[in-house]
Amino acid sequence: MENKNRAAQLLPQLDFENIQKFAQTQQTPLLIIDLDRINAAYDRLVSSMPGTRIFYAIKACPMDEVITSIAKRGSNFDVASRPEIEQLLALGITGEKISYGNPIKKRADIAFAFTHGVTLYTSDSEEDLINLAECAPGAKVNFRIILDGKGADWPLSRKFGCHPGMAFRLAVKAKELGLVPYGIAFHVGSQQRDIGQWDTALAQVKHLFDALLHEKDIALKCINIGGGFPAEYLKPTQTQEEYGSSVMQYLREDFKIDDLDIIVEPGRSLAGDAGVLCTEVVRISKKSNNDPVRWLFLDIGRFGGLAETEGEAIRYPIYFPDHAHESGEDWGDVIIAGPTCDSADIMYQKDLYAAPASLKEGDRIYLLSTGAYTASYAAVNFNGFAPLRTAILPK
Repeated sequence: MENKNRAAQLLPQLDFENIQKFAQTQQTPLLIIDLDRINAAYDRLVSSMPGTRIFYAIKACPMDEVITSIAKRGSNFDVASRPEIEQLLALGITGEKISYGNPIKKRADIAFAFTHGVTLYTSDSEEDLINLAECAPGAKVNFRIILDGKGADWPLSRKFGCHPGMAFRLAVKAKELGLVPYGIAFHVGSQQRDIGQWDTALAQVKHLFDALLHEKDIALKCINIGGGFPAEYLKPTQTQEEYGSSVMQYLREDFKIDDLDIIVEPGRSLAGDAGVLCTEVVRISKKSNNDPVRWLFLDIGRFGGLAETEGEAIRYPIYFPDHAHESGEDWGDVIIAGPTCDSADIMYQKDLYAAPASLKEGDRIYLLSTGAYTASYAAVNFNGFAPLRTAILPK
C-alpha cells in the first residue's frame, strides 16, 4: 500500500477540495497548476540559496502564467530553443534575463537570440563555439562538463556535456575566438536524491578554475550548478532547505562565492509539486480469468504527458478519491497503461501499484506531483489524442 500511504501523506499539502471541485467541471485528462505552490517553492529556493541567481528552466512547465508569476519575483530564465525565447520576449522578458542553456543549437537561432539581447550561452563543443563566435560575438560562455548522473531518478549523463579536459581546451579556444570564457556548468541529474553529487561535481569545477587561472590566466566568474532538486514523488526526498544549505556549504568550502556568479536552474523542484493531473478510468480488466493482476487503462499515458514513466523512472503518487475513505475495501495489484494503440504505452508494469477492488470505468483519479515535464512532453496528435490540457487553479 505504498502508493495509498504516500498519497494520503501528500494530500494535506494540496488545496484538494478546490482542485476536485474545479476538475469536476472539466473534461479529462487535465493538468491543474496551483500558482501559489510554485511561488512558495520559488521563495524557498531563494531563501535556501542566498546570493544565487535563479534561471527557471521553462521546459519543465512553460505556461505563460507560471513564467509571469515567478518573473515578478525576480526570476531569470533558462531556455533550450528559439520558440522559448520568442515566448519570453512576447511576455516582456528581456534578453539579459535569459540564458541559452542548450549546447545543441542552430546558427540562425544563436543569431536570433543575440540580436534580442541574449549574451549568456552554454557550450560543450568546439563546433558550437565557432558558431557562437560568428553569430554572438563577445558573448559569455559557460562550458558544460559531463557527469554520470548517479543517484538521479532521471539521469542526464549521455547526451550533454564534455570531459573536463575538453572543457579546459574549449575555454582557451573561446578566448582565442573573442568570446568571454565565463564559467563551468553541470547537471547532476534530474530528481537527484544524493546531495553529495553536487560536492563531487564542484571538486571538478574547482580543478578547472584553478588550472585555467594558473596555466592560461583565464579567470572564470560563474558556476552554473544546474537543476536536479527534487519533487515529491512516491519515494520521499529531503527538503529544499536541506538541499540548499548543503550545496551552499559545498560551494563555500571550495570558492569565494561572493566574487562569483552562482546560477541555479530549477525546473522540477518549482513546478512538480504544484501540478495535479485529473484522469479518467477508461477500462479495468484482466487478460485471463486466472490472472491475479488487473490492467488499469487511463485516458492519459506515456504519449499524453507521462513520458517520464519510461523505465518506471518517475513514480507519481496516485489518489483514488471515491475509495480513499471506505473502510475494509480490498485493494489489488494493477498494471497501469495509457489509451493509445502502442504497446509501449504502459506506465507501470514491473513495480505494481495497488488500486481499489471496486474501481470502475468512468471513475476519476488524480496523479499528484505532475506539474513538471508532463504537458511539455505531450505528443501533438498521436492516435488523434489531443495534447494534455492545462489550467491554472482558480482561487
